[in-house]
Amino acid sequence: MFYTFFAQFLVGHPFDTVKVRLQVQNIDKPLYRGTFHCFQSIIRQESVFGLYKGIGSPMMGLTFINAIVFGVQGNTMRLLGHDTPMNQFFAGAAAGAIQCVICCPMELAKTRMQMQGTGEKKSSRKLYKNSLDCLARIYKREGVWGVNRGMVTTLIRETPGFGVYFLSYDVLTRSLGCEPNDRYMIPKLLFAGGMAGIASWLSTYPVDVIKSRLQADGVGGVNQYSSIADCVRQSVRKEGYMVFTRGLTSTLLRAFPVNAATFATVTLVLMYYRGEQGGAQDCEQAQPAKPSHASQIQPQA
Repeated sequence: MFYTFFAQFLVGHPFDTVKVRLQVQNIDKPLYRGTFHCFQSIIRQESVFGLYKGIGSPMMGLTFINAIVFGVQGNTMRLLGHDTPMNQFFAGAAAGAIQCVICCPMELAKTRMQMQGTGEKKSSRKLYKNSLDCLARIYKREGVWGVNRGMVTTLIRETPGFGVYFLSYDVLTRSLGCEPNDRYMIPKLLFAGGMAGIASWLSTYPVDVIKSRLQADGVGGVNQYSSIADCVRQSVRKEGYMVFTRGLTSTLLRAFPVNAATFATVTLVLMYYRGEQGGAQDCEQAQPAKPSHASQIQPQA
């Protein structure tokens, strides 16, 4: 299963880098015209490795986030007592909220690293050596509050986002059925997982745009936004309401395959270890965490 998640990072992280670049670029002097132009520009200007900037942070946080999400979601379902779609939503929301403790600092470091050296093949002056150095420098300069920059928007995104994620998967698997002997079980799991990822991102994507802008703000010592409301106000005034869709194409292109593979892999592994005694119930109850929005492991991604 580790190799599956590793492969998802290799495939999915470039889409996340493009998403962040599009979300936070200066509208007065835009570097990218769209998703594919952004891909081309990064490869041409920064080499293919430019697409993988910041990948160390989500890779380090994946294990902790998965452990928190699985533990919280499973325990919450046991407390609620009944396996219903709405209970899946509440259990997912609880898991999403608690994992923000790890997710927020992780995505802060990822975002800062992804923005570093924009348009440069070899950065003349690197502010951060790696993700850990990034967090250490932010902590030294801004303390605990600095390391948790964007926590409120992360909570607003992850809590309902994870709820929709688990709810969508549960509803789809109940509708499609996933009997162990069904020859189409794996395609059904892939479809349900991919659509759950898309539904999760669509439900909270505007918040993700604001979160990225707040976490990228302050690089170089200049803060553009004083609060969440100020970020929303300035963004809408300069770019209109379409600002909340910036980077959405890249996000959706990443969301379906990554989440399809994640759900199918985790479900099949859990079914294998539990045996086929649980049958279709395992398909409905066994659910994974989101790769790095975020990335997501949000819806992250």
